[in-house]
Amino acid sequence: MEKRIRRMGIFLLLCFLALFIQLNNIQIFKANALANDPSNPNVIAAQENLSRGNILSANGVILASSVPSVGTFSKYQRVYDPATVSLFSQIVGYDSPIYGMTGIESEYNSYLQSHTTPATTLRQLLVSRTGTDNVTLTISTTLQQDVANALNTANARGTAPEAGAVVLNVKTGAIEAMYGNPTYDPTPLVSSKGSVERAAWNSLITAYASNPENSPVLSRAFQRTFLPGSTFKVVTSSAVFDHQPALARKDYPVVSCIPLPQSGGLQLCNYAGANGVHESCGGTIEQTLPSSCNTAFAQMGEALGGVVMNTEAQGFGFNHRIPLDLPYVPASTFPSIADLTNNTPLSEYSAFGQATSLAGDSASALQMALVAEGIANNGVIMTPHVMNRIVDDQGNLVESFMPKAWLTATSPQTAAAVTQLMQAVVTRGTATGVGFPAAWDVAAKTGTAETGSGTAQGNNLTNDWMVAFAPASNPRVAVAVVIPNQAASSTGAEISGPPMKTILGEALAATPQ
Repeated sequence: MEKRIRRMGIFLLLCFLALFIQLNNIQIFKANALANDPSNPNVIAAQENLSRGNILSANGVILASSVPSVGTFSKYQRVYDPATVSLFSQIVGYDSPIYGMTGIESEYNSYLQSHTTPATTLRQLLVSRTGTDNVTLTISTTLQQDVANALNTANARGTAPEAGAVVLNVKTGAIEAMYGNPTYDPTPLVSSKGSVERAAWNSLITAYASNPENSPVLSRAFQRTFLPGSTFKVVTSSAVFDHQPALARKDYPVVSCIPLPQSGGLQLCNYAGANGVHESCGGTIEQTLPSSCNTAFAQMGEALGGVVMNTEAQGFGFNHRIPLDLPYVPASTFPSIADLTNNTPLSEYSAFGQATSLAGDSASALQMALVAEGIANNGVIMTPHVMNRIVDDQGNLVESFMPKAWLTATSPQTAAAVTQLMQAVVTRGTATGVGFPAAWDVAAKTGTAETGSGTAQGNNLTNDWMVAFAPASNPRVAVAVVIPNQAASSTGAEISGPPMKTILGEALAATPQ
């Protein structure tokens, strides 16, 4: 009995010791962290009674601000400029009292919320000083509106399409425009009335619970990925020059279809137009990239092999989280080496941006804009960013974005060779009908991805793409446009070409030489 009592006493002593340690851990060592934890109700309540800094466009328009609140428990109300709210909602995000923060509101919250500011004078050392900072974006309201207008009219069915577009400054990585359709208005999500917030949440989030990727809260420009189609041939062409330049000189036979190995007798075919007849094409890479010849690029992908193709794709950013300064930026994907090993159909289809029944490529408009930028910038992909600068409430510079390289995708020699091929796409290839003025000196690549995976000749809706940069001799801007789920008779040049022409022209005009 004494032994049991002794054991129980030791056990209780250890429990009291653990409790003592934990109490000291919480009250002393973790006190500061817990007191400042954003999820702490006291912190939340305190912040709701403080103003937040402004979010501004590159041309000085206030996109988000705080105003005094009337008739609520909070002293301030977050408001978004009604003239620009839908243009920027997927970038600016929202600061909801119930559902938290997204976008710039979340990414730069530590600057926007009231915080202790550094002392710059002796007097300030003697007093407690708090303030907020203002965040200015790289995106102007004018170019963002131009992009939205161009996308909203680009649809074979005559209605505003699901679409996305990104405009990048080639030299700095600054995002000059980034818009996805459909978009949304976050104003109800920052309402002082909980019932209004919940109703908005139900319509924007809960209603899409079974298919969350369809919610307008997710941007078709940088948060959704699609089969990239023949725009991926830019990456495959780079792999050819980087790893097996002899393939660039290989003369592929002019055919409409080729046998698809390991498929039980299926064929892999070139694009079929409205009449259902598959195009015939072939030749060296000088002919096959401008004509966007699937059969030739499928054979290139097989010859290059899984290791080379996977390595090249990752060099351009696939299978990496893009380091964009916004929350939730999913990676675009390319099949793994293991998936490509001994899988000829996947090797062939993935080389031109298509899918088999098992796997395939996926890319966001942002990713394909970065691919174009990598070719335009001598093989170097700059870190993309939407923050230009942050200043305090006295106008003093707190932080600015310094351009820096993210990836070296390829060599300057390969970039120059692929640039020439992309110029030929405009002068004598699939983009000739778009009508780019010769003075723009455009390099481009079209893409038409059949969404009916699992067959060699899917005749379903298509994802229509175009990537471009200009001027090719001294590039300033790179642009990607994707308009998914179009009629199977449409092509990237027909659907994405017109908005690309508009966007590229406006971007060139807005970007200094």
